[in-house]
Amino acid sequence: MNLEIEDDFGVGEPELVRKILEDVLASCLELLDVKYSCDVSVTLTDDERIREINRETRDLDKSTDVLSFPMLSFETPGDLSLAEEDRAGSFHPETGDLLLGDVVISMDHVKAQAEAYNHSEKRELAFLMAHSLLHLFGYDHETDGERIEMEKLQEEILNRKGYTRDVC
Repeated sequence: MNLEIEDDFGVGEPELVRKILEDVLASCLELLDVKYSCDVSVTLTDDERIREINRETRDLDKSTDVLSFPMLSFETPGDLSLAEEDRAGSFHPETGDLLLGDVVISMDHVKAQAEAYNHSEKRELAFLMAHSLLHLFGYDHETDGERIEMEKLQEEILNRKGYTRDVC
């Protein structure tokens, strides 16, 4: 697993942040039974920068908590058969890692949402990473059924590594 982290925000505990992101990625890969080493890029930023990215990529001029930019296509969420058929476009040519995509997280939102939901910033960061990773695997929440499935998977990913709402 290759997790590239770009810290535009200046997080205070980069080792802890790396551990949280790696834990969640490992838990997600385990839960979805992914047999490949994966490549994910995460950018930690502030509300101003994520607003710019959201405006440039989605034509939405507002900040958000997390953005996901998948590299893969899915007929069915989590089904890697299309990636396996297109190995040249889906796997890193040198490392052989599955190219999942990019995640952008607003650390301003991490702090605000942790306070609003009365849990720790660690838990909120873990939640946003789990949510975004599921988007990279083709999951969405446009319908009630999709939302329910995604919420169950998110909770399972977090619970496997102990990122529950009472984590300090």
